[in-house]
Amino acid sequence: MINMEKCPKCDGKMKEVKVKIQDADSPVTSYQCAKCGYFYFEKKSISKAINEIKITETPLAIKQKIIKLSHDGLGMYINRDVARSLNLKGGEEVFVSVPDKNRLIVNLAHP
Repeated sequence: MINMEKCPKCDGKMKEVKVKIQDADSPVTSYQCAKCGYFYFEKKSISKAINEIKITETPLAIKQKIIKLSHDGLGMYINRDVARSLNLKGGEEVFVSVPDKNRLIVNLAHP
């Protein structure tokens, strides 16, 4: 640990600490005050860690049931978390394509 400038909250000494962030490979540099607990992350290292986390994020995948709407029609409910994350509202139009026998693609904007 290296002594750094004074704490902006209490004038205590700030110390440099390497911190492990979950799902990031690179350690992040944090400056911490032992006196009052104030801390902040060094911008370059926290940005690198955030980018590493974004790369490892997996897309949402959920199991859905196909429901019978009418004699000739089928449908599927859209989970509220999916709808919220895509900002979907009832009555909106979407574009559906079938690239092969195993996939159905729903585009929110015309492809």
